[in-house]
Order: sequence, then C-alpha cells, then structure tokens
Amino acid sequence: MKQPTKQASRHVQALLAALDILDCFQEQPYLTIGELVERTGHTRNRVMRLAGTLEYRNYLTYAPHQGGYFLGPKVMFLGKMFERSHNLLTLSRPILQRLVQQTGESASLYIREGLERVVLAREEGTQPLRFSVTEGQRMELYAGAGGKVLLAHAPEEVARQLLQRGRLPRLTESTLADAKLLRQELERIRRQGFAVSLAERAPDTGAISAPVFDDEGQVIAAIAIAGPSSRIANLMKEHGEGIVIEAAQDLSRLLGWRKDSNNPNPKGEKGPC
Repeated sequence: MKQPTKQASRHVQALLAALDILDCFQEQPYLTIGELVERTGHTRNRVMRLAGTLEYRNYLTYAPHQGGYFLGPKVMFLGKMFERSHNLLTLSRPILQRLVQQTGESASLYIREGLERVVLAREEGTQPLRFSVTEGQRMELYAGAGGKVLLAHAPEEVARQLLQRGRLPRLTESTLADAKLLRQELERIRRQGFAVSLAERAPDTGAISAPVFDDEGQVIAAIAIAGPSSRIANLMKEHGEGIVIEAAQDLSRLLGWRKDSNNPNPKGEKGPC
C-alpha cells in the first residue's frame, strides 16, 4: 500500500482551527461568536476571521438579527455526496480487513432483518482453519456473539417475539436456549459492550462481537471475528475483545457516532468541539 508523503502528513493549523468551528455544530444548530470562542478556545478575532471565511465559502450562514451562525448549504451538499459514495458496506471493508490483520481470524459485519441476522460484509481470515460464512447468509439472532449483540440492542418487541416460546431450538450443547437465562445474558452484553460465544452455533466455533452505532446512537450492525473456539478463548485471555470494540467504534465514528457525546470533554479543557 502506498504510504502518504511527508507533506501530506503535515497539518495546516489555520485549517484545523476552521474545522474546530465546524465541529462545534455537531451538538447545536446555531452558535454565536461568543459560544464558538468558548467551545474552541480560540481568540475572538480568530474565530470571527475563520467564521467569516467559512461563510464566504457557504460552509456557514450568518443570521444578522441573531448575531450568530448556522451550518451553510455547502455542508449539506457534501453530506449528500458522502451518502451517495459511501455506505455501511463500503465503510466497513477496511475495518474488517484490519481486524483480519490484527487477529488472523475471519471478520464479519452483521445486520438484523426481522428475527434473523444477515452477513452484510465478510473478510476471510489468514489461518488455515477458518470459520466459513458467506455474504448474504442468514443466521440465528439468539446464538453466536454477533446475533446476541444485535438482539441485545433490538427493540423489546423483537426479543418478545423470539423468546415467547420460553425455550429456543438448541443448535449445540452450548446453545443458551432458556429464554430467562438468555435475557440475563443480553442485559450483560448491553452493560459490557461486547459478546463472546464458544460453540453456540456450531461445535468448536467461537466469536467475539461488538455493536456499531449510527449518528443517533442506535445500534445498526455488529462487527465480529470468528474462528475455532480454542483460538477465540486465547484471544479473550489477551483481551481480544478490545480489538473488536475498537473496530466497531471506528466504524461508528465514520457513521457520525461520538462516544460520550453528552460530555465530549470531561476534563473541561478548551479544545475542538
């Protein structure tokens, strides 16, 4: 892969400052100069110059009667272009490939359709012995790490429909088929932010999965790695769940999600919004 040139890796401070201003509008649609100064930590003169430049190029719109700014039409235009050229499938590919490089295991992206999960994207692992599924394949929600992550964050009606029989079909001896116990595990998955399964769907197959969030904080997909149970168990001993969570959060950020959006700067430091 071609590496960026030295010049490309350098940052233009004035441009970074302008982007600081645009970042502030992720939480509020309208901001005054004073609010932009407070949120960015830049001087008032600098904020006024940068905001005026952004307005000139239609990235901001000035409201004279209110003395502040809204996002301009150029931002909306670029957003529409991004939506056309990028989607969940496109954005996930490099992240799944990175997961394969980091772990050697096959990596998948799952979405929920009704009471099933679907393999939306798949990257094969580098190990001779691999867990094999195909893109478009439908699988259970209640068994396997990826399915349980989606089920844990699905609307209550989904869980109610799936668990109304009290017991679910056992796929292996390790399948958690009791509805009450499964609900307890789903609650644990929501709290800890990931799921692990060992031999739940197929003998000697394990997986680690984490949720993918959209810009509204809703879970829209699950990222997972899968392979032989012994290798997945070894990965867990080395905190392999952190690698999967990081990948899921990276994809979430590309979709507009921000961690701790209610408190983006917990230390109270001045800086980019």
